[in-house]
Amino acid sequence: MAGNGGSRRRPTPRRPAPGAKKAPGAKKTVAAKKRPTASRAVPAPDEAPRTFTLGLVPGTTPGKWISAWRERMPRVELALLPLAVADQHDALRERRVDAALVRLPLDDDDLHIVRLYDEVPVAIVPADSHLTATDELELADLAGEIIIVPGDDVLSATVPGAVSPAFAPPAAIQDAVETVAAGIGVVLAPMSLARLHARKDVAARPVRDAPVSTVALAWPREATTADVDAFVGIVRGRTANSSR
Repeated sequence: MAGNGGSRRRPTPRRPAPGAKKAPGAKKTVAAKKRPTASRAVPAPDEAPRTFTLGLVPGTTPGKWISAWRERMPRVELALLPLAVADQHDALRERRVDAALVRLPLDDDDLHIVRLYDEVPVAIVPADSHLTATDELELADLAGEIIIVPGDDVLSATVPGAVSPAFAPPAAIQDAVETVAAGIGVVLAPMSLARLHARKDVAARPVRDAPVSTVALAWPREATTADVDAFVGIVRGRTANSSR
C-alpha cells in the first residue's frame, strides 16, 4: 500500500533486446532526414582591367558604336586615338591601335578590312558662288574653276578643264576651306569632312559623278582578340546574345 500523500513512479520503458521483434501495433521510430547542405557558389574572379584602342580618321562618326561598347563591355575602357589618313596604315602595322576606322584604299594582306559605307562627295564653294544655284553638281560643272587639292585629299578626283591654283596647295583640308571662304577656288571632299569644317561663308553641293570615299574597319589579322571580335560584332549590328 502506498504511503499517504505519496505518488507512484512510472516504470521506465525497457529497450527491446537486440533482435527482438516489436509488438503488433507498435509505432515505428522514423529517423529524422538530414536536409541537404546547399553548396555556395564560388564567385568568378573579376576581369583584369584593360583598354581597347580604336583609331579614327577625320570625318568618321562612331558615336552609336561607342555607346553600345560601353554598355556591353563596361570593364574594358575604350580609348579613341585620332589618326591622319596618311598615318592610318602605320598605326595599325605598329599596333598603336587595336583597330581603326580608316579610309580606303588600304592594301595590306596582313589586315582584316570590313567595308562599312561610301561617303557622298561634295564640292565646297564660296557661299556666294554661282555653283550654289543648283542642288547637285557634276564634274563638268567645275570646268574653269580653280580646284584646290590639299595635302590630305582622300578623293583623288580629276576635274576636266579645271584651273590649277597659282599658289602651293595647303597641307590640310581645313586650310583649303579657309581659302575657299576667302572667295578663291573649290575643294572636293567627302560630305563628313565638309560638315566637319562647315562655316557660314562656304557652301557644299553633292557631285554625282565624283569618286566616293569608302570608310572601313581594319585590324591586324594576327591580333584578332576577343575585344576586336566584340567591336566587329557591334559594328555589324549583332546583339549581345547573337552568335557570330
